[in-house]
Amino acid sequence: MTKLDESLIIKIFQRKLGNKKFVSEDVEIFNLGKTKIAAKTDTMVESTDIPSKMKLMDAARKSVVACVSDFAAKGIKPQYGLISVNLPKTTSRLKIDEIANGFRKACVEYDILILGGDTNEGKEFVFNVCIFGTVDSLVSRKGSKKGDIIFVTGPFGYTSAGLRILLGKKRGKSNFVRKAIKSVVKPKPKLSFGLRNKKYFSSSMDSSDGLSTTLNEMSKQSKKKFVINNIPYMKDLQYFAKSQKLDLNDLIFHGGEEYEFVFTISAKHKQIIKKNAKLLKIPIIEIGYVTSGKGVFIQENNRTTLLKDLGWKHFR
Repeated sequence: MTKLDESLIIKIFQRKLGNKKFVSEDVEIFNLGKTKIAAKTDTMVESTDIPSKMKLMDAARKSVVACVSDFAAKGIKPQYGLISVNLPKTTSRLKIDEIANGFRKACVEYDILILGGDTNEGKEFVFNVCIFGTVDSLVSRKGSKKGDIIFVTGPFGYTSAGLRILLGKKRGKSNFVRKAIKSVVKPKPKLSFGLRNKKYFSSSMDSSDGLSTTLNEMSKQSKKKFVINNIPYMKDLQYFAKSQKLDLNDLIFHGGEEYEFVFTISAKHKQIIKKNAKLLKIPIIEIGYVTSGKGVFIQENNRTTLLKDLGWKHFR
């Protein structure tokens, strides 16, 4: 009997719903008359997505932010949203206010108007958010070319560390603990950077399922080889990994939940990208380059190793 994993489940739904030509992107695009619309939906479930020490307000905000992150990678402004919530029968007024405030906080941050939604009763908290926006142009995952430079919009690994700390499995220095936990509960997608610079991107993708997943998907769709020669991490993460006997590359590449994005550009746009990043105070990091071939490879300490897709997968 074939084990059901996330990719197989998606293929079954695609086949049953008649969408055989589906190509993975961060958002779904459709035409409404002459207007092109982008839509994204995301679900946050208490038992799998909300650590016990995370406030409901932060969880509600993050459920909106998860969609905003995908819009950021595509260079599309989110405009409208629908929110559905599943609430336990015993939920207090105080908790309802907290959840509503979390949704409101995200919508104020990113200028999103909520049109409506749905409420339901169940055993645990579930937040489902769908965001819409109009599209003038779209940056795909598959446009990278030989000679392009690979960038990310910030360092990786903090969320993986932060989740371990929230679950009580690991400890660290107080400053690092605060930074790591903040990366989990209060992520900030780089929407302004995506909107301002999308015309320079040859390809782009949200990285919330893990950096190894993102790089492999972009490499596969572009039919190009990605070489990573500058691993995007900070020294405090390296110290944490060593002190807690964790694999540093596992934290960086396979943790997921980073609401950053990966993008590729032609070398001729490098200086303007760096200038715009400085103006917007976005800590972009050049991590490698695109060349002929296939797969993703890490060049480190005079060795080249294959980077497998070991990011987050449901039902694994």
